[in-house]
Amino acid sequence: MTTQDKDGRTAFGGTIGKTFRDSKPWWPAPATPPKGAPNILVVLFDDVGFSDFGCYGSPIRTPTIDKLAAEGLRYSSFHTTAMCSTTRAALLTGRNHHSVGVGCLANFDSGYPGYRGKIAREAGTLAEMLRQHGYRNYMVGKWHVTPLTESGATGPFDGWPLGRGFDRFYGFLDAETDQYAPELVSDNTHIDPPGTFDTGYHLTEDLVDQSIRFIADHMADRPNEPWLTWLAPGACHAPHQAPADLIKSYDALFAHGWDVEREQRMARQKAMGVVPQETRMPPRNDGVKAWDDHSGDEQRVFTRLQSAFAGMLDHADRHLARLIAFLDAAGARDNTLIIVMSDNGASQEGGPLGFVNAMGPYNFRPEPMPEKIARIDDIGGPDTHSNFPHGWAMASNTPLRRYKQNTHGGGIRDPFILSWPKRIAARGELRHQFVHASDLTPTLLDLIGVAAPKEINGCRQMPLEGESFAKSITDPSAPSRKSPQYFEMFGHRGLWHDGWKAVSFHPSGTPFENDKWELFHLDRDFSETDDLAEKEPERLKAMIETWWREAEAHNVLPLDDRFGPRFAENAARFHGARTHFTFHHGMGHVPTDVAPDVRSRNYTIEAHVEIDTRAEGVLIAHGDATSGYSLYVKDGYLVHDLNIGGQHQIVTSDRKVPSGACRLGLRVARLVRTEPPAKGARTGVNEYTLLIDGEPAGSLQTQLGFNNFISWSGLDIGRDRGSPVSHYAAPFEFTGNLLRVHVTMHEDQQLDGDGIGAAEMARQ
Repeated sequence: MTTQDKDGRTAFGGTIGKTFRDSKPWWPAPATPPKGAPNILVVLFDDVGFSDFGCYGSPIRTPTIDKLAAEGLRYSSFHTTAMCSTTRAALLTGRNHHSVGVGCLANFDSGYPGYRGKIAREAGTLAEMLRQHGYRNYMVGKWHVTPLTESGATGPFDGWPLGRGFDRFYGFLDAETDQYAPELVSDNTHIDPPGTFDTGYHLTEDLVDQSIRFIADHMADRPNEPWLTWLAPGACHAPHQAPADLIKSYDALFAHGWDVEREQRMARQKAMGVVPQETRMPPRNDGVKAWDDHSGDEQRVFTRLQSAFAGMLDHADRHLARLIAFLDAAGARDNTLIIVMSDNGASQEGGPLGFVNAMGPYNFRPEPMPEKIARIDDIGGPDTHSNFPHGWAMASNTPLRRYKQNTHGGGIRDPFILSWPKRIAARGELRHQFVHASDLTPTLLDLIGVAAPKEINGCRQMPLEGESFAKSITDPSAPSRKSPQYFEMFGHRGLWHDGWKAVSFHPSGTPFENDKWELFHLDRDFSETDDLAEKEPERLKAMIETWWREAEAHNVLPLDDRFGPRFAENAARFHGARTHFTFHHGMGHVPTDVAPDVRSRNYTIEAHVEIDTRAEGVLIAHGDATSGYSLYVKDGYLVHDLNIGGQHQIVTSDRKVPSGACRLGLRVARLVRTEPPAKGARTGVNEYTLLIDGEPAGSLQTQLGFNNFISWSGLDIGRDRGSPVSHYAAPFEFTGNLLRVHVTMHEDQQLDGDGIGAAEMARQ
């Protein structure tokens, strides 16, 4: 153990004389892990429901995951926080998500301690804790616990993985990304993906490749030191994208529909012992129709959308198999603790009818069923943003009620698999103890044999709030934790304590005091079907009172269900009074939440160029093939493409661009609008006018525009990387001399908070 001097620096342990002859050198002792400390591989899936792995009742092919379960343990009562950012914050820190400042999403800061969208410095991450014990830490895949307004090229980087204890990072910072053209970051730098759809690229394969590379490098350089690899693939968050043949292979399997599928899954779960034999199937969730009540065309589309989800999970399992095979071949598998889980229940963001490309409907461009049918073979491809309908999400969560975002079982009860051949003797056993996401870090520290540090990087640490469940690993009869566990998301609330659960569904915009609380004895009612609120009013009253105490203690308050306005307010606050942006050729990629926010705006774009008759290419582009805008030169003409959900509104200049120095631009004017726009209605007519040296050069009027969402893909200058916004081959780099691009806003935004909320929630 080293000591520190009065200034907090490591004290020198040798002696220093006038020369080396009367001096004694000294080297500080390196951090050393406890004897036998395991490698740790965390595989965190996204939006995968309780029943989606084969070993939890699904017919989806997940042999790699199923084999890990057969070599270890499955937990049937692992609970998350109902959303991705929040579960990740709890998993990484061992505390409740509100306590560490991530009460909702990384997408906004609502101005209250529990809702900063960023993990507090007082809440060290697992990586920061393990670093002090000689671990090297590698983060691969989805992060989403950094405010997206801090995700640009200038950071700040203190909330990025390398700022929170990881030594390497390869992945994406946002809630989602296109699997064929992802928004990639390597360490602290935005990079282009190493391939495209046409070259066979898919993000999941890339993430597994990088995981293998990080571990292989580690084993070559530091074979005697343990590692933590946190692999968080995009699967199965929308967009659901996978090889077409794999997707189509599931059509016949799911043609029977979600009602039959739910029954079949629960039968398998009972046979496996995942759920008790007396478990009852709850009624269909609100708004979900019987499968047989849908038309044949609807059933075809819904089946294919479910097949895309299944294909994406199947595809991820196949590549996870490569990582496990590498560990076996390298002799590392025996002392590697592997955890496979999901961050919340299956997503309800696909709505009742699902989407082939959600980017159109979230900008008031409908996607009628005939259009879905016409594009059925595109589902899962590079120009789609598909998500399945509520009925299939309900089936994913079998036999639980509701979905991601909700505090009923469908939102917060998830699969959890644990395998460690050297230390876990159990093979294929089940554990039914209550476990919460915040319990993971305390458990890992317990298994390694170290304590959480009191201080990290000079910052005093808050206590861990989760509890170790290590005893349950070896003892099937070990009791569940004694302390209560609260839940809250968008006003939905819940409390688990001693096998009982109180829960309330909160309709957005209604008074919280009107919420109906339900009471379930989970130890006897796995699927929350027997509401005991009227039979046990005193127990319910006591649990509600406990919920309020827990809420106050963990920064849950104030309750706020205005997630739409919060997104709008955050965007306005980030840019503030700024109305002018200048971009230079050669700069890096600009994430959507940092780029100019042109939703519901009058604005002008002007590019200063030096050009000849042969020059062409993109001046500025924001978005991708599913939605966005691009201003470019092609065949000598200036062109603007407004791409709303794959529908292209293109205006071409009425004259060729002159040679030499000139200004090429676009002026956008919203001619008619409602204040604010009626929910679900278009906001009037937009006029797009091309400009050459400040003079009009052609215009287009359309009702389409970016009302609520531009794209999850960001902005490029002088090129359009990855998935192209318009009808050209990416990156279509500008071959003239692009000096700079100005974007100027002309008036305040008139944003539809509810619409923005719906659009933003679609990408969480």
